[in-house]
Amino acid sequence: MRSTYKYLAFAICLLVVAQAAFIVYANAGLFHWISEDGGVVDKALIDDESSSFPGLGGFMAHGMNGMMLIPLVSLALLVVSFFTKVKGAVAHGAAILGLVVLQVVLGMAAHGVPAIGPLHGINAFLILGAAAHAARLMSAGSVAASSTAGNDSTVPGQADAGATQLQA
Repeated sequence: MRSTYKYLAFAICLLVVAQAAFIVYANAGLFHWISEDGGVVDKALIDDESSSFPGLGGFMAHGMNGMMLIPLVSLALLVVSFFTKVKGAVAHGAAILGLVVLQVVLGMAAHGVPAIGPLHGINAFLILGAAAHAARLMSAGSVAASSTAGNDSTVPGQADAGATQLQA
């Protein structure tokens, strides 16, 4: 389960990076369409379901990835965290899911209050950092497990009773 947790955490990192790529592609395509093709962005464009411009898929991918895929992987990370038996895994999983929920709320709210948009971007960095840290937690846990002189019953991230007394 530790490997599953680590790979889910790394998947969240990759999905956040993909989010940045999707939104940059979308905006670059939109601005190209405006400057090179004379496209106009107005309410009619937003309301027209048949409208198309280069980068439109980036907006769609950003929305689907951010509203469905990342929350699903974050929820899976939290579920898996209960089975890793590594100290801090559940807290990290819950924190990541909380940040993802906040991210979705900020993204939706930014449509009505554009000043919230920067918080959406900043929170994406927090998600990336938290997921990278969670993945590292499993790597550190694996190192701790392998350095316990053959004690297979020791849970990574937790010292055995004798070692705790020696450290105190």
